[in-house]
Parts: sequence; C-alpha cells; structure tokens
Amino acid sequence: MDANEILEYCNTKKSVTEGFPFDNETLVLKVGEKMFLLMSLEKQPLQIAVKTDPEWSAELREQYPQITGAYHMNKTHWNSVQIDGLKRELILKLIDHSYELVFKSLTKKIQNTILNS
Repeated sequence: MDANEILEYCNTKKSVTEGFPFDNETLVLKVGEKMFLLMSLEKQPLQIAVKTDPEWSAELREQYPQITGAYHMNKTHWNSVQIDGLKRELILKLIDHSYELVFKSLTKKIQNTILNS
C-alpha cells in the first residue's frame, strides 16, 4: 500500500479530517478532533502510527519486526508500522482498529453526531 491508498481508505470512514498540526510532512487523520492515524509523507519506507489496544500491541510487536512503539507517542497505546512487507489486510485491520478505539473514546454526543451525519 502507498500513502494515497491509505488516505483514500481512511477517508471512507465517517467524519475523518486531515491536517498538518506538527509540521509540513506529517499528515494527521482525526475523528471527532482526536488523532487515529499519523503518516509521514516524506519518510521512506512509508510508516504510519496507529492507536492499538495494549495487549494486541505486545502481540504485534513480537510477531512483526515492522511494528514498534510509535516515536513521540505513548508507546503503550501507539504503534509505528512500517508498511513494507506487511499484508494489506493487516494494515487495513490496524487502521480500522485505531479508528474504532478513538471513536469509542469520544463522548456519546459526538459519536451520535458522527453516526447521524
């Protein structure tokens, strides 16, 4: 997968916004004003950072050398994922999981607004 494919997939989800709050190369995708994915547009090989359940994070890091604690993020909850060498299905599953974790952390009012938009 490349950056455009990841961006297109993320934008199929409800109420995703994108921006560059940190610098001109790190694209941040949010739902309900909370980050669920970061992607460096300059760095090669392509890497994304996604939020992950801590138990699953441990399993992923043991199983895949391309998955490590995310730089400058809470390493218990965020993983850096080097895309090269990973199956598309796993990448999509990680994106879905991150989106769902963040969505569930939103207030019920914001969740309802997103679901009804």
